[in-house]
Amino acid sequence: MGRVVVYVLITIAFIVFMTFSPINNHGRTTPGLNRRLGSKFSMPDFDPLVVKMQRLAEEKGYTGEGGAINLENNGYAKEVEDADEYLSDDGRLNITLRLLVLFPLLDKKPRDGLISFEELEAWNVEQARERLAYRTQREIQSRDKDGDGAINFKEYLPQFSNEDIERNEMGHGEAGWWMQQFRNADVDRNGTLDFDEFNNFLHPEDSNNKDIQKWILREKLKCRRMDDDRDGKLNLAEFSMYAYDGNYKSYAEFEPNVARVGTAEEKFLELDVNKDNFLSEEELIPMIPYLKPGELSYAKHYTSYLIHETDENGDGYLSIDEMLNHEYTFYGTFFQDDEDYDDEFHEEL
Repeated sequence: MGRVVVYVLITIAFIVFMTFSPINNHGRTTPGLNRRLGSKFSMPDFDPLVVKMQRLAEEKGYTGEGGAINLENNGYAKEVEDADEYLSDDGRLNITLRLLVLFPLLDKKPRDGLISFEELEAWNVEQARERLAYRTQREIQSRDKDGDGAINFKEYLPQFSNEDIERNEMGHGEAGWWMQQFRNADVDRNGTLDFDEFNNFLHPEDSNNKDIQKWILREKLKCRRMDDDRDGKLNLAEFSMYAYDGNYKSYAEFEPNVARVGTAEEKFLELDVNKDNFLSEEELIPMIPYLKPGELSYAKHYTSYLIHETDENGDGYLSIDEMLNHEYTFYGTFFQDDEDYDDEFHEEL
């Protein structure tokens, strides 16, 4: 597939993603691709200074309709540490100056005056990780009643009584269902979740914990009715219909440096490590970014979009001039209140 065609497809895919996500709706949620992804995303924050401005706005209640925050004309933003040198008297961000400062931070490997896809992706993924960690820390602060820095089951899910826990009902959203995932996250088996464990529990799509990953896939197979014969694994027909055509192919076609997306059978054979003609939960783990993408996966899609929108000469790299010529591509958006993301965690799981 030619580069021009791939870039066009990337643009179409991201436009569809943006159309059906909460980003362009001033904080109002719309159904569609978010539901398909199985998660709810806030707008990627390219600039950590903007993140600080957003969080201060949330703390002070300076949010607009549906929690939307506009970067322009926010005088309160001058209260953000290190922001003064980038803000005018009325709180407008000097985007050109910020990009000049940020550019060398992105241009790392190698320092050649150009930003590659890999460099921009690493930056966006780092910002996504910071967002996840921030939400986790905020949840700990609000729910850690005994102040021990860890979260027990009753602190996070106080609605379940001891009797509920003892009944251990495994229906979706029941106490036993939640307890199973809690135990998956509790790696040291001490009955509480420290920061890293709780971070994995809150953001399972972005976790590297294998027990959590298999739990996600088990739920995906059940809730999406992908496993027609209910044997706990996928045969080639099930994989082709529900995983390859409906998820993998749609995203893999937009990944950089992919000259050809293999057929469903080729992908199946690649994943079928033990060659038994079935895909187990563990063999399906590499498919999580496609079957249940999280914020880290979205950061990669966002990177493809930014490269496409700002790479004027089509060489796959961004110069400082290209970024400055399209500076509002990086900053000309509204931001959604993260509270919506946390509220939907229960619903999406």
